[in-house]
Formats: sequence, structure tokens, C-alpha cells
Amino acid sequence: MSLLPAMENDMIAVILNETGYEYDIHSLVKAFYPTSEVKVFVEGEKNIRSDRGLPLIRLTRSREIMTLLLSECKGEDGEWTPQVEESVRPDPDGDKIQVKNVLKQLIYQVLSSYTGKRLPWGTLTGIRPTKIAMGLLEQGKSEEEIFRQMQDTYYLGDEKGRLCLDIARRERELLSHIHYRDGYSLYIGIPFCPTTCLYCSFTSCSIGAWKDRVGDYLDALEQEIAYTAEAFQGKVLDSVYIGGGTPTTLNPDQLERILKKLRQCLPFDSVQEFTVEAGRADSITEEKLQVLKAYGVNRISVNPQTMREETLRLIGRRHTPQQVVEAFHLARRCGFDNINMDLILGLPGETDEDVRYTVGAVKALGPDSLTVHSLAVKRASALSKWIAENGLETIRNTDDMMEIASGAAASMGMEPYYLYRQKNMAGNFENVGYARPGCYGIYNILMMEEVQTIIAVGAGSISKRVYPDGRIERCENVKDVASFIERIDEMIERKRKLFED
Repeated sequence: MSLLPAMENDMIAVILNETGYEYDIHSLVKAFYPTSEVKVFVEGEKNIRSDRGLPLIRLTRSREIMTLLLSECKGEDGEWTPQVEESVRPDPDGDKIQVKNVLKQLIYQVLSSYTGKRLPWGTLTGIRPTKIAMGLLEQGKSEEEIFRQMQDTYYLGDEKGRLCLDIARRERELLSHIHYRDGYSLYIGIPFCPTTCLYCSFTSCSIGAWKDRVGDYLDALEQEIAYTAEAFQGKVLDSVYIGGGTPTTLNPDQLERILKKLRQCLPFDSVQEFTVEAGRADSITEEKLQVLKAYGVNRISVNPQTMREETLRLIGRRHTPQQVVEAFHLARRCGFDNINMDLILGLPGETDEDVRYTVGAVKALGPDSLTVHSLAVKRASALSKWIAENGLETIRNTDDMMEIASGAAASMGMEPYYLYRQKNMAGNFENVGYARPGCYGIYNILMMEEVQTIIAVGAGSISKRVYPDGRIERCENVKDVASFIERIDEMIERKRKLFED
């Protein structure tokens, strides 16, 4: 199954009798019709329509009953003919979560029967499916009870259910060493890249265009780091993650400046993991790696995404597979013994054989962890426009591709340790992190499970406060780099309001 932007005049309407659960309804219908536009309306709104050949879905809810009526328009007369009508009776005393689950079950049952499809993740549309399994483990349920509950409630297939439970069990063990109540983790965003990749929608800017203002950006970043040291004095710092963008677009002196500031301000004696995304092979040099090593960075990423040169050119990464190989070996010579590599499945034009070739080339290098992404088509990325111009058939991800990647990870002695999903993901699959024992990415797990406060500095970053009762509040920094520099006092004040007692 491929996931692509909708063609013009290719729309499915879902009509509700009352507001509520629009996001979940939209996401689930979209999973069955990934190449169509899906719009959710409330009864009485204008311009409600579904296009010929696609269903019109009407959902009616009350306290006593939920009904789904699916109609088709096949004839030339424009009349809609009912095809399927199903009803369920929710528990009248059920809470919002129970009501939502019953509603999604109804939609799934009707659309699965109507389309002949079974979704690999069943009714789950959120980005953190392992969080559900983790919560059930914390309640003391057995693994078999959890597996059956996730099948019965969310219609997960055996493979995804076992994967979810396996990762939750591993995450629980890894997180047992984290200081939830008296600790925090830190994210530092460097929003510069050599070029912007075709699929990317993150906050990133060409380093060439911003080279004269990098110093101004670091000035602002240092103010946020100083605030962090003040606000979290006496707290345990568990992990530090420098991401982007591509942090290694900074020159060695700029890298050293920010690393020195971190070391001067924060208590690194407690840090279990210090990660820097070296990322693009065309940004990695021996001098930069030596700076990272000198300041205690103990985990880096060297991310090819693919080892097919023609695909690298197509997606805008101006480096070759050979440069990836050279950068990886250089990092090993500089003493890095925990190196992650990222791959993306479903890149334009790539086949099972391309994936097999890429994982073979990566396996020959022997990384310590591997993050396998399913391509997500973001509206804000250049890829969405590219697909519209070059055709729908260019993007595909398959079960076979996922199995090729997972099999390669297993053959390197790696285990799946974290997982997340995104909207508009090719094949309705997932992103999975695999690692050798002892090389798991702690920060990645903390981000997904949302069990520890994370303070994030830099343009476009989002800080997250996790309260003892599990409640989560967030504050965002502005994405635009110039605005971030100019409004740094405001960014710090936002954090002050979030983290003040």
C-alpha cells in the first residue's frame, strides 16, 4: 500500500450529527483511503460531498446508539444509494476513551469489510502505540492479557501486537534507571542543514544563507542554556540530545562553543547519554568529530537514508554512498563506539531490491543501532509537490521492505527498542529503532513514552513538563530563526511560566 497526496476531485466526506472525535475519525478513514482527501463535516455545513466512486459516510451518535451509514454514487443520476448500515450500543456509563474506542471499532469493522483491507495497526491512529502497552504493564497485567486486550480493543494483528509488547517490555526495563521525579533531559536544536531534503518538513535553513548569523543564533541558544541551568538547579540531568537540522553543519569552533557552554552550565556527571546527530556525511570532518569526542559525546548518528546514489541525488542529499562509508569509518577511528544509522523506506522509486542493497551496505559497516523510518509525506515538504508532478506510483512501502530491514537488524544482533508512528506514513507502517544491547537511545524512549520532563532550546523546539500525576504541558519556541533570535527573552519567559512551581 502506498501513501500519497490526494489527486484533485478525489474526496471522501464523513458527516457527523454532532462534534467530537473528528481527529480520530479522520485519521482512521484516511488510513483506509490513503490516496484520497478526507473531510469531516458536521450536519448542516455547506459543500458536503464525496466524489463518484468513493463512499459517503454518515455517523450518527447518541448516548444509546452509534450508527454508520455508508452510501455510494454509481449511476449517472447522482443519487446516493445506501450500501452498509451498522449500529453498536456503547456502555452508557463509559468514559470518553471507551466511547472513542467503540466508535473507531465501528468505523474499522465497516470499512475493513467494505474495502477488503486489514490495517497493520488496527484502529490505532496515534503516534505512541507502545505507551498503551507500557501503561498496562504498569497496572500489573500479564503479557498475554495485554496482547489479548490490544487485539480485542484495537484489532491489532499478531505481528504488530507482539512488536508493541516486546518494545514496551524493553523500554520499561531501560527506563527503570531514569530519574522521573527529580530529573530531566535536554534537547538542543540546531536548525541548519547543507541542503533541505525533499521529504523534510522540519525547521531547517541552508547553512550557506545563514553563515553570517550563526553567531547570533548561538548567542540566543546560550541564553536558553543559562536559563536551564538556573531553573533546574539541583535536578538530575539524565540525557542530552543535540539534533536539528544537522548540528555538524556548524564549524568546529562553533560546535566547541556550544559544547563548552553546556559543560560549564550543567551537571554532566549524571548524564547517561550524550547524543549528537552528525547526520549528513557531507557535514562530517575529523576535526568536528574530535571536538565532539573531547566534550564527552558518546552517541552519534551517521544517516544515509539510502545507499542508492541516484535516490540520494533525487532527495537532495549532496553526498555519495562512499562518503557515508568514509564518514562512518572516520567516526570509528575517532573512538565512537555507539553509532546509529537512519534509513527511510518508501523513498521515490525505490524497490525491495533497493532496500536489500541498502541494508546490505549498512550491515557491512556494522553500526550499533539502526532507525528504520517509513516515509511520511508532509504537506509542508517539497515531496508533496514532487509527487503531484511525477505520479502516484513513485512512492511505495511494503511488508517485504519492513521485513528486509528488521531481518538485517536482527542479523546484526539488534533488538527493537522504541517505536512511533506519523500521519501520512507510507504503507500505514511505523518507525522502529533497533539497537544492540547497551546501545539503546535513551532520549528516543523518553520522547516517545512522555514520562520525564524535557526542556528544549533552539528554534522550533518544544519543551514538555511531565507532572507526577502524568499530566503534560508544553511550550513552543518560534520556528523562524530570525524571530527566535529577536524574541529570545520571550522564549525564555515562556519556559519560565511552564516550569515555575
